[in-house]
Amino acid sequence: MSSRSSVGCSRLTPKQLRILTLIRDFQRKNGYSPTMQELADVLDVSKVTVFEHVGALEKKGLLRHSRHRARSLELTSRVEFPDEPSSRLRMVGHIAAGLPIEAIENEETIDLGEVFHAPRGAFVLKVRGDSMIDEQIRDGDLVVVERRELARDGETVVALLPDGEATLKKFYRERNRVRLQPANSAYEPIYVRSVQIQGVVIGVIRRYR
Repeated sequence: MSSRSSVGCSRLTPKQLRILTLIRDFQRKNGYSPTMQELADVLDVSKVTVFEHVGALEKKGLLRHSRHRARSLELTSRVEFPDEPSSRLRMVGHIAAGLPIEAIENEETIDLGEVFHAPRGAFVLKVRGDSMIDEQIRDGDLVVVERRELARDGETVVALLPDGEATLKKFYRERNRVRLQPANSAYEPIYVRSVQIQGVVIGVIRRYR
């Protein structure tokens, strides 16, 4: 992963920063990007004006988009917003978990937003309980979830139950039902006729104190 420098708000016009913020907030809320027309409507400007700003942001390496798709606007990892802390951490080398190895210093950074990038958008939930402990998901962990409505058998999902409660379990289809399987033998599976998938776990973040 490269260590390209980020671009802060000091090098952006107020309108450019507004566009980047609108795209970020829209993606977080809806799981997909706004169209040029939707941006124009919010900003109360013409679609041509939005195209001009988007082109300038592409030249600065802050936006990517396909001219043949309506919802293809994508923020790059170089964007830093003034209203949120940076998600970049320095990666300074390797550490052996088996046999000792020589430490090698690198001048790289790890961008958590890039590591856990998901095409449909991602969100984070804090885990309560220990029903997924055998999947190395513990009470107090943060799970990174890709926003999806479909899941494959064996994936760990955020499922909305018919009673309105949400749960974190492994997903399996059976003949006439869905099995939501805990990863802890102290808990019983949950069986439902149907379930609404809100997302699939793509990462776990744990803080040691």
